[in-house]
Amino acid sequence: MDSSSNVVAQLRRGVLEHCVLALTEHEARYAYDLVNDLAAAGLVASEGTVYPLLSRLRRDGLVDTVWRESPSGPPRRYYTLTPQGRASLEAFRQSWRGFRESVDHIVDGKARS
Repeated sequence: MDSSSNVVAQLRRGVLEHCVLALTEHEARYAYDLVNDLAAAGLVASEGTVYPLLSRLRRDGLVDTVWRESPSGPPRRYYTLTPQGRASLEAFRQSWRGFRESVDHIVDGKARS
């Protein structure tokens, strides 16, 4: 893996949790759908990253789950944002904006020497 790929992988790991929280913000989401959305955005390559993350988010009280019947198989577990998860997402959004602006300012060559 070259250094640019490594940087991107580290950035993905750093934001993935909050992307999952954002995807569950407005509606209950099935894990497989979350994986597909994250993969489409280029944030994960496989579900092997997402399922352990969802388990940790549930243990940490950031998401709740509910089982729903599926028209095409066994019941499915859907994930919803908890009040604690909502607070975590909002704190991330506030931090991310300032962080992103600072990094952009420096990497775009606008920082004073």
